Amino acid sequence: MGLPALAQEITAARYAEPTTRYAHGVLGDAVEWGALVLELSDGTRHRITLPQALVFEDIAPRLADLDHDGTPEVIVVETSLDKGARMSIYGPKGRITATPHIGRSHRWLAPIGAADLDGDGRTEIAYIDRPHLAKTLRIWRYEDGTLRPVADHAGLSNHKIGWDFIAGGIRTCGNTPELITANADWSRVMATTFQGGRVKSHEIGAYTSPQSLTAALTCP
Repeated sequence: MGLPALAQEITAARYAEPTTRYAHGVLGDAVEWGALVLELSDGTRHRITLPQALVFEDIAPRLADLDHDGTPEVIVVETSLDKGARMSIYGPKGRITATPHIGRSHRWLAPIGAADLDGDGRTEIAYIDRPHLAKTLRIWRYEDGTLRPVADHAGLSNHKIGWDFIAGGIRTCGNTPELITANADWSRVMATTFQGGRVKSHEIGAYTSPQSLTAALTCP
């Protein structure tokens, strides 16, 4: 009797098949992506091609071990031409789960990152919903292959129209992860925590350029 085949792990991911079928240009040009290529631990590649109604409206896929099993999942921004963006999670075999679409075309979200924000052993994923309009932090928990919303907090942003990058991210100074963004009017750098089911933000300096958020990722 042969040994069971080992499950393949994702070692890298990239977008492919550039497309202009979604005319939004929030990232500075008219080109989005029609496919996701996963590189697997056995040296093979798995190409996932979206239907014509969807694109990857994103900078790059993000690898993170969301379920703490020692292997990464892939976090992407996946956009419907009619219903706007959503955050989706992919594994070696394809899409695992996703948030709902924002609900309207030309509405986008900008990921911040993934971490166990509240120290309970489960991973949260944070993004800014409509960083140019709603400017609302949304935190979702990944557990048992699903995403569940756990907190929202208004008045934050991490992207300006036309930027080909997303500013800020997550830093951990001590034991508590902090989400680094700007405030809604881009005058201050903000650090936000999620502890005990509550979101708290405080100013940590003036915003003068995107470098202000990059510098804030380094612990003082």
